[in-house]
Amino acid sequence: MTTLQQYDNAVSQCRDIFLKKTSDYGTSWRVLRTISIVDQIFIKAKRIRTIQENKSQKIDDDIASEFKGILNYGVVGLMQLELKAEEAEELDIHTVQPLYDKVIAGARALMENKNHDYGEAWREMSQESFTDLILSKLLRIKQILANKEQTLISEGIDANYYDIINYAVFALILINEGKH
Repeated sequence: MTTLQQYDNAVSQCRDIFLKKTSDYGTSWRVLRTISIVDQIFIKAKRIRTIQENKSQKIDDDIASEFKGILNYGVVGLMQLELKAEEAEELDIHTVQPLYDKVIAGARALMENKNHDYGEAWREMSQESFTDLILSKLLRIKQILANKEQTLISEGIDANYYDIINYAVFALILINEGKH
């Protein structure tokens, strides 16, 4: 399988989960502010890190399911940045699906460009590094929020969400390959 096929396969699993949860719960995520989305991703990344460090877990959800949740919350974060707060909280699935796909298309394009320049260096990285990088991106977003979303030379919140999505995809690809 090519990298793009692996990427699409990993995202397809996440998309399926997201759309099914949207059918079950509606778009309850519309009430979440950026900091709340960051905290949801933080909880999942922190759980992965704890499992990695302790080499044991007591809850059945595996690490792959946590990376899928991280990816989906990253998508939610980007959709929330695009949607206006005053827009309807409840969106139907026919509205949400193209928004999800648009975010993923942006993340995929970014991945392709970075893979070109970095030569798929991520394939040599550890799962621990993906987790740490996700946690680092979350701390960056928190600092940007503390700075009233102003940066001097750094990328914004959206760029950090895109990187989080791609780190989660890379982890899922390597898990699927049996490398993690």
